[in-house]
Amino acid sequence: MTDPRVLPDLLAERAESCGEAELVVFEGDNGAESWSYAETAARAAARAGALAEAGVGRGDRVALMLTNRPELLEVILGCLWLGAVAVPVNVASRGVQLQHILSNCGARLMVIEAGLAECLSTLEMDALAVERIWMLDIGAGHPLAVPFPPPGDATTPAKLTAGDTAAIVYTSGTTGPSKGVCCPHAQIWWWGKNTADILGLTEGERLYTVLPLFHVNALNTFYQALITRSTVIFGRRFSASGFWPAVARHRATVTYLLGAMVPILLSRPESPADRDHWVRLALGPGVPQRFHQPFAERFGFALIEGYGSTETNFVIAATPETTGDGTMGRVRPGFSARVVDDHDEQVPPGTAGELILRADEPFAFASGYFGMAEKTVEAWRNLWFHTGDRVVQEPSGAFRFVDRMKDAIRRRGENISSFEVEQVLLSHPGIGSVAAFPVRSEMAEDEVMVAVIAAPGVVLDPVELIDFCRPRLPYFAIPRYIETVEALPVTENGKVRKYVLTERGVTQATWDREAAGIPVR
Repeated sequence: MTDPRVLPDLLAERAESCGEAELVVFEGDNGAESWSYAETAARAAARAGALAEAGVGRGDRVALMLTNRPELLEVILGCLWLGAVAVPVNVASRGVQLQHILSNCGARLMVIEAGLAECLSTLEMDALAVERIWMLDIGAGHPLAVPFPPPGDATTPAKLTAGDTAAIVYTSGTTGPSKGVCCPHAQIWWWGKNTADILGLTEGERLYTVLPLFHVNALNTFYQALITRSTVIFGRRFSASGFWPAVARHRATVTYLLGAMVPILLSRPESPADRDHWVRLALGPGVPQRFHQPFAERFGFALIEGYGSTETNFVIAATPETTGDGTMGRVRPGFSARVVDDHDEQVPPGTAGELILRADEPFAFASGYFGMAEKTVEAWRNLWFHTGDRVVQEPSGAFRFVDRMKDAIRRRGENISSFEVEQVLLSHPGIGSVAAFPVRSEMAEDEVMVAVIAAPGVVLDPVELIDFCRPRLPYFAIPRYIETVEALPVTENGKVRKYVLTERGVTQATWDREAAGIPVR
């Protein structure tokens, strides 16, 4: 008996029923590559064979550091077909963060592009479980690396259940290292099903995304296409000048945008290309209210607001009629949401509190944090997932986001652990103490700012600190603002009061990396 919530079962069924219909298109620097439903299933089976030949078995973790290219999806599907666990890693991960991710997940095999391999030079490989590295584009450039192997002999799909882990996706830590979210097969399926329902997808849609496949959003878009018998087109990267031509070229009907992408597109000169497309709707969570109407008027379609997290699902969503009203929308069928105080007691409508969530269907949420039992219990206490986000439920039932309660920073759609930024800077011999915190940017998201206390007798050079951070942090986590201070504001028990720093923000004494023209890539 098959289960559509399990990727091998769903993909095998679609290969039989949809055959040569187009499922996946990958944009490339030298043209596009297209896979049919049947070919996608065949690639998954053959890549599973290559993984098995390399000694990967059911439950083994495979770490992947690849940009949006066919091999990334092929290996992910091969893992899921085999019953192994895919661990897609942000390609910007570096230093202590990457060391922690590989150590925590215990991956025995790593797949990486040669262009990203420099990040391996800072790792303590002897402390990791990695036995072999598959490297794309060139031959072995590392003692453990071998060229990316060809497909193997096709294997039969593993017999899996909806609760088996499909992927471990690392999300920002709050007061500690990044946490690996264990995503069951059913959770990813429900993400696709819910998003397809929210967007009103029907058979034959063309879904265009430039978001990276190492994030849940883009992987979810693949599932939307698979579930609705549609086509997904993966762009290589976001380009403000190239976005609309690509959307038109691929005849996309739906697209996907994150908060910062919207003001960037609006900042471009108006052009006939603004409406020379077939897009009828876009998913645009986290877009500030003030951008919704100008965007719809200029480009001809609405941005759907909503709320979800790697640990949960697409649990709250607006409709085309209500999106842009300043709320995230209402809770979706199959989920429950409450706003509670510090004791998990529900607060009245109109009162700010923490958003907690629960799913009706089994395995529609993540099953916990890999290797972090205490963090799992803390987050899922009282049988509700605690988001760490402060929201208000309006009398109408809609939820409005207020701010993050967690010690995290969000920039350009990426969650940044202030803890990890601080750990890197604290490893600099000239820094005695540091606090990393968010300040608002002109792009409606956060910028990373750090307040640093120099070690005795040291005069800190901001440019040198940026050079120090570059090989040790993802580019998007490298601070934009640096300010040397004499002391940090602390509570009675010595914890830094970061909200004080955030409220104070940029001052005349703050050094601005962008104003200084210092690149981070």
